[in-house]
Formats: sequence, C-alpha cells, structure tokens
Amino acid sequence: MNISMTGRNIELTEGIKEHITSSVETLKKFNLDIISVNVIVSTQSKKGKEHSIVEFVINLAHKNTIVIKQNDQDLYAAIDLATDRAQKAMRRLHDREVDHQKVGLNEAKAEIVNVKEVAQEMDDEIIPVELTLYKPREVEDVLEDLKSSGKMFEIFLDNENKTRVLYKRNDGKFGLY
Repeated sequence: MNISMTGRNIELTEGIKEHITSSVETLKKFNLDIISVNVIVSTQSKKGKEHSIVEFVINLAHKNTIVIKQNDQDLYAAIDLATDRAQKAMRRLHDREVDHQKVGLNEAKAEIVNVKEVAQEMDDEIIPVELTLYKPREVEDVLEDLKSSGKMFEIFLDNENKTRVLYKRNDGKFGLY
C-alpha cells in the first residue's frame, strides 16, 4: 500500500504525518487489496474561522475508487472522522464480498441436480394440486365437507372474503384459522 500526503496551505508536521499514517494503516484489516491512499490536507477560511479539510482517495484493485472528504475546525478531529467514514465504506465492500459470493453456472446446475436427488430420496411424496377459484363459503358447509372427506384441512374464503383454514386437531376437534 502506497501512502502519499499532500498539504495545501498547511505544513504537515511529523505528528500530523504519523497520525495520518496510523489512521490509514487501520484500513488494512479489511483485506481489500489497497493499491494506494492519497491524503490531501488543506485549510480554508470561512467567515473569519479556519477549517481543516481532509480528503482520502483510496484506490482499490478491481474496484471503484473511494473518495472521502471531511472538514472540521480541528485537524486531528477531521482526520479521525474521515478515517471512520473510510472504515465504514471499506467494511461495506468487505461484507458485500464475503456475504454475497458469486455462484457460477456449473455450481448452480449441480445444486439443482442435488435438490432433485434429495427430493427423490424423500419418503414423503409431494403431489402438486391445481388451485381453483373459490366462492365464499360458510364455515358450517366447509366443516361438513371436511368431516365427510379424509382431508386434514380445507382452505376457503369466508363471506367477508378472508382466506380461512379449517383443520382437524389431534384431539379429534376442529380448529379455524
């Protein structure tokens, strides 16, 4: 990692350089292959007050460049705030790489084959059933149909157009959801 520091309208003392270097070194923990970090420190007067401006330009291999600009009345506070923002951006990139691993086409095909094999090995067989449009029904009518058939539950629309489920409980009674 190459670190370059530039001071505009300000002389960078050894203390400032050490603080910047130690701040930039904390970015290594994200393992993102940092090529270079350019730090530009400048001062600006607005309404008679001096403001310190710190700009980090972080060049990453195979990724976009991260640019962070932070200003504050205190130079060290501006460096710390810019470092925090850089760490947050680097953390996002790192998490995106770690959490969202890209799966190739061959791996996806292999997973589909594995899922099909597992489904064939299962004891329970799943049979797809086409759904028909239901007219609103009374709970009593659905209860009679459920008692007469060997089904465990029945899904229906009630008179208020709410989807309801009537099911047999283990104790022999019926439940309505």
